[in-house]
Amino acid sequence: VVRGDFIVFFNQIFDALCKLSADSDANVQSAAHLLDRLVKDIVTESDQFSIEEFIPLLRERMNVLNPYVRQFLVGWITVLDSVPDIDMLGFLPDFLDGLFNMLSDSSHEIRQQADSALSEFLQEIKNSPSVDYGRMAEILVQRAASPDEFTRLTAITWINEFVKLGGDQLVPHYADILGAILPCISDKEEKIRVVARETNEELRGIHADPGEGFHVQAILSVARRHLSSEWEATRIEALHWISTLLNRHRAEVLSFLNDIFESLLKALSDPSDEVVLLVLEVHACIAKDEKHFHQLTVYLVQNFRVDNSLLEKRGALIIRRLCVLLDAETVYRKLSAILQEESDLDFASIMVQALNLILLTSYELANLRDLLKKSLFNDAGKNLFLSLYTSWCHSPMAIISLCLLAQAYHHASSVIQSLVEEDINVKFLVQLDKLIHLLETPTFAYLRLQLLEPGRYIWLLKALYGLLMLLPQQSVAFKILRTRLKTVPSYSFSGEQFKRLSSGNAFSEVNHFGGSEILEDGMNEDQRNVRNGINFASWLQQFERVQQQHRVHSKSQALSRYSSASSAKVQEVQTPEEPRRPSPVPDMNRPPSRSSRRGPGQLQL
Repeated sequence: VVRGDFIVFFNQIFDALCKLSADSDANVQSAAHLLDRLVKDIVTESDQFSIEEFIPLLRERMNVLNPYVRQFLVGWITVLDSVPDIDMLGFLPDFLDGLFNMLSDSSHEIRQQADSALSEFLQEIKNSPSVDYGRMAEILVQRAASPDEFTRLTAITWINEFVKLGGDQLVPHYADILGAILPCISDKEEKIRVVARETNEELRGIHADPGEGFHVQAILSVARRHLSSEWEATRIEALHWISTLLNRHRAEVLSFLNDIFESLLKALSDPSDEVVLLVLEVHACIAKDEKHFHQLTVYLVQNFRVDNSLLEKRGALIIRRLCVLLDAETVYRKLSAILQEESDLDFASIMVQALNLILLTSYELANLRDLLKKSLFNDAGKNLFLSLYTSWCHSPMAIISLCLLAQAYHHASSVIQSLVEEDINVKFLVQLDKLIHLLETPTFAYLRLQLLEPGRYIWLLKALYGLLMLLPQQSVAFKILRTRLKTVPSYSFSGEQFKRLSSGNAFSEVNHFGGSEILEDGMNEDQRNVRNGINFASWLQQFERVQQQHRVHSKSQALSRYSSASSAKVQEVQTPEEPRRPSPVPDMNRPPSRSSRRGPGQLQL
C-alpha cells in the first residue's frame, strides 16, 4: 500500500529479510522471498533510495557463510547494479572481496551467481572512464593467492585487465601485483599460468619512472623474495625483472644492491642451469663496476671453496659464461690474483686445475689461448702469462700446460726436471693423463705440427719425452704419447745432435734440407732463461717455492692423520671402564694379528 514511503525503514527491513532468508522453516522462507521481490520492485522504482547508507549494511554481511544468505546478497547486488541511477561500480571495492569469497562456495549455484556478477562488473570497468583501481588491486592481490583454483583464475584475470586499463593509478601497486603474478606463473593449472605470463609481460612492458611513484626497491624486494621459490619458472621470471630494472634504472638498483646481492650470489648454486645462466647475466651487468666485479669473483672463489661439488658440477658453466659476458682475460686475471692469496693450498690446487682445464678446452677462451701463444713475442701475451703463472704454480701440471700453450718449451722441460718423488702421486698422474689426451685435441694442433721440425723445437721434444718418462708404461696415456713421438721424423737429427739433446746442450745450427738455419734453441743458457723480458729462472724458483709449501702441507696432513689414527687406536684399547693392564707375554702359538702382518721393509702406520 505505502510502496515508496517505506524506504526510510529500508535498512531495518533488509536486515530482517537477510535473517529470514536463512530460516529453517520452508513457509517462512517462502514468505520472505515474496516480501523480498516486492521490496526489490519498490527500490528499483524509488528515487529516495540511499545507496550510501545501504553499502555499510551490505559490507557487514558479505562474509556470512550461510548459502541462503549468500544467494540473498548476490541477488540484491545484481538488482541494484541493474538500476541506471544507482552507481554500484563506485562502491565495488566495499563488497568485491565478499564476491570473490563466494567463488569458492561449495554450492555450484552460488559460485555461478558470484561469477556472473563479477563478470558484469568487469565489463562495466572496461567501459567506465573512472574506476578506483588501487583499492580493488589490493583485494585482487590477496585473492590471487587463494587455495581455490577458480578464485585464483578469476583474480589473475581481473589483474590482467587492470594492468591493461589501470595506467598511472596502478604504478604504486606494481610491486604488490608482481608479488601476486610470480607464483601464478608456476601454478599447476595451465589456464592460470597462461594468464599470469601474459600479465607479467604486460607489466614489464610498462615503462614507469620513479618520479611517478614507481618503487624500484619494492619491486626488487619482491623479485629477491621469489628467487628462493621452489618453482623454477618463478625464479626465472624474478631474475628477468631484476635484469629489466638494471637496464632501465641502473643507478637506483645499485643503490639498493645490498638488499639483493647476497640472494643473487646464493642463486649461483641453483639446481637449474637456466637459472644459473640468468643469474650470471645479472651479475655481469652489475659487475661492470670494478667494486662489484671484485665482490662477485671473491664470492665465487669462496663458494667453490666451501662447496667442492659446485666447482665440480657448475664451475665450468659459471666460468665460461662469465668469460662470455665479461672480458675473458679480465676474469682470469682477477681469479688468478685472488688465488695467489689463497691460504688453503689443497683448494688452490683444485681450483687452478679446474681453471686450467677450462682454459684448454673451452671455445669461449680461444682468444685467450691465442694471446698466450704469443707470450714470448709481445707484451700483451707476456703480461697474461705472468699474471697466471703465480697462481698456476699450485699445480705442476697446470704450469706445464701453460708453458706448452705459451710455447715456452725450455721452461716446461725445466719444470718437469724440477719435480721430485713426492710430487708424482696419484693426483699428479691423473692430471698428466688428462694433459696427454688434451695434446691430441685441436687446441694443441700447432704443437703437434711443430714436431715435424724436431731440430727446431728440441725443447718441446725433450719436454714431451720427460712427460713420457713420468707415466706408467702400462697406462693408456703412455701408449698415446709414445705413439705420437714415434711419428716424429728423424731426418732433422744427426747422432751428435741426439747426444747434445740428451745431455741438455742444444746446438746453434742444424743442416735442414741441405740448408743452415738458426734454431729456436740456438741460444745460450742465459738467452733461454730470459725471453721477451721473462726471467724464467726466477719464475722457476717461484714454482719450486710454492711446490715446497705443498710438500710441507702434505707432510703435516699425513702426520695429523697418523696422530688421529694412533689416538683412536689407543682409545679402543684403553676404555674408560677398564684400567690399563700390563702387556701380557705374547703367545707365540697365536696367529699374528691383521695389523702386524707386513712384509719386509713395510712400516706399520
